[in-house]
Amino acid sequence: MEKQANQSPFIKPVSSSSAPKTSPAAQQSSEERPVMQSFKTQNKGVAGPTVFLVLVLMLALGLGAGYGASVISAKTGTNMVPQVLNPNAPASGKIYGTGDPSVFKDTAEGTLKNGGIAGEGAYHLERSGGDSQNVYLTSSSVDLSQFIEKKVKVWGQTQEAQKAGWLMDVGKIEVN
Repeated sequence: MEKQANQSPFIKPVSSSSAPKTSPAAQQSSEERPVMQSFKTQNKGVAGPTVFLVLVLMLALGLGAGYGASVISAKTGTNMVPQVLNPNAPASGKIYGTGDPSVFKDTAEGTLKNGGIAGEGAYHLERSGGDSQNVYLTSSSVDLSQFIEKKVKVWGQTQEAQKAGWLMDVGKIEVN
């Protein structure tokens, strides 16, 4: 009775006859395997020169793309930032520049385009009637590049030209 008093009702004594029987081959393979397994993996990673080469390549491609976009933008006269996103975009109906009306008394209307003719003018106004009706423009007081591809009215002073049919120095511009 003493044996029963010392034993817990929840612990069942294990007898040698109740132990599960395993084959000798199974006992041998479990003895050869380590009880604790290593969780470290053998990561080789990327070599330092490869990472450096990839970063240099990415930098070169980024610079090349930016330079190419700026060259194309300069040649075509288009702005890479959409006008909707540009808070400094010219507003329709607003007049830019403060040209003196007594000096800048000539006016012309048309669509402002990039490029002059034979070195005269940096921009031109396309008007109905073809190339012979273009007005070639320069300006010492207004940045005309922000008005490219816009319908505008300009006030300016006619200048003497060698190749251009009409060369004007713009003092004031209005976006239509």
